[in-house]
Amino acid sequence: MTWETHPVTPDRFEDFADVVNPNRRETHCWCLSHRLTAPQITELGEGSREQAARRLCEREHPPGVVTYRDGIPVGWCSISPRSDIPRLVKSALIRPVDDVAVWSIICVVVRGGHRKQGVTTRLLEGAVQHAAAHGAPAVEAHPVDPDGRMDLTMAFVGTRSMFEKVGFEVIGQTDAVASKMPRLVMRRVLA
Repeated sequence: MTWETHPVTPDRFEDFADVVNPNRRETHCWCLSHRLTAPQITELGEGSREQAARRLCEREHPPGVVTYRDGIPVGWCSISPRSDIPRLVKSALIRPVDDVAVWSIICVVVRGGHRKQGVTTRLLEGAVQHAAAHGAPAVEAHPVDPDGRMDLTMAFVGTRSMFEKVGFEVIGQTDAVASKMPRLVMRRVLA
């Protein structure tokens, strides 16, 4: 079994779409909500959310990475410098804990039919390696530490244990709440 993780550049867009929106529904998320406002989506995508997502893949820092198992795209991780994620930059609930120029993980998706097979660990490891290769001093995530089971049917912010498996440590808590639980601040220092 071989694993690879690559940034979502224009030539890998279809692989990204196969993971996050296999039916290519226009109203589907396309992982845009933290990066673009509705008017920006309209402007960038000429009315198409898919087109706006394609345009993000042309930027210096694409919006994330896709993980492949034996050449098949099986996972997506939205990761980039926090400064490239306007909703985090402006958030009053998920504020920076210090002035480290972290990269942030805001979403993780494992393709249907590939869940509970170790994809998330490989995906997060690949995302962290991608950030490190681009000079990130640290990577942060804001998972939920649920009391019971979370709805993991599509995209999610992850759980504490998921990030601990790949070397993240809890460094704080946000004022944001998801699934009635406070969101944590977890970090993996790279440099």
